[in-house]
Amino acid sequence: MIVMSIFQGWGVRTGALFNDKKGPWGSSGGSSGGSGGPTGNDPTPPKGPWGQPPSRGASGNGGRGSVSSLDDFLKKNRDRFGGTGGGGGAGGTGRPDPKIFYWGLIGFVVLWLLFTTMHRIAPGERGVVTRFGSYSHTLSPGIGLTLPSPIDRVQKVDVEDIREVTLGSASEETLVLTGDQNIIDIAYQVRWNIRDPEQYLFELAEPEDTIKQVAESAMRAIVAQVTLNDAIGNKRGEIEARVSEEMQQTLDAYRAGVVIQGVAVKQADPPAAVNDAFKEVTAAQQEAQSYINQANAYALQLRQKAQGEATAFDKVYDQYALAPGVTKRRMYYETMERVLQKVDKTIIEAPGVQSYLPLNELKRSAPKGPGQ
Repeated sequence: MIVMSIFQGWGVRTGALFNDKKGPWGSSGGSSGGSGGPTGNDPTPPKGPWGQPPSRGASGNGGRGSVSSLDDFLKKNRDRFGGTGGGGGAGGTGRPDPKIFYWGLIGFVVLWLLFTTMHRIAPGERGVVTRFGSYSHTLSPGIGLTLPSPIDRVQKVDVEDIREVTLGSASEETLVLTGDQNIIDIAYQVRWNIRDPEQYLFELAEPEDTIKQVAESAMRAIVAQVTLNDAIGNKRGEIEARVSEEMQQTLDAYRAGVVIQGVAVKQADPPAAVNDAFKEVTAAQQEAQSYINQANAYALQLRQKAQGEATAFDKVYDQYALAPGVTKRRMYYETMERVLQKVDKTIIEAPGVQSYLPLNELKRSAPKGPGQ
């Protein structure tokens, strides 16, 4: 409309310029005659400065032809594009057909109902439906139907995704007091997933923060019941199981709607300020324990040997009680055999018989000392 007003204003100015009764050298009308000018009784219209009569429009008014042509051009364009100006359009009013708005409104309503009443729930998800902001029901996996928005709203929750909460790291110390009044720097990870979507969404304001705080509380409570060696030693698995059980009980009491899948202790060391000294003490303890284990092994060996000898003596005594003479002779023979088995010897039994004694061979076979 502003553009049309500008064009009409320029048209009026142009028409006024061409309908001016005065020529460039004064008035061209009136009864006063001039050289070449018409008289008052001359019906011929006044000519322009170059002898051309002024043009007249279709309405009979001088200088309105250009304005009418511009109006016709604008009118045709408005009719072509469904404008709101005069002429054209539905019923000759220049307005668009109302059916277009009706069909557009119907299409919008159909799409709105389609996208706000039908919901596709993935296999690992649940759809929590709220009606006017209040919990209504939960949609199972598949295609679910609800009332259109904003009456019903659906929030999809992934119940199979395993989430993780990490507490403590290399750049952050998490100091915990043990049962024997020592301090350790512990870092651990909690794995959990959602069990009840409605409880997870509506029972707790900040579920993840709640899980983190419950994990810290459970870890401090369990570590306070064990010693330092247990916390950094081979009882980590027991600590992890007890912390997981303690967390699950607390979260069930809060109606959090989550399941603790497990707790993993990633680090359990003394504070950084005393870590080097603690490593030296630990090394000394391990060395002392190694010596103790060696001594215990040697003592066990001697004990088993003594028990074996005692058992053998008991068996010999049983035989001695049955036949003392035979047993004494047997023991004598066995003892002499053990003593004389590595000694060169010559035995002469016949009385009065001078036997040849090979002294040279005995000398050669005698063992030599360190200086020989």
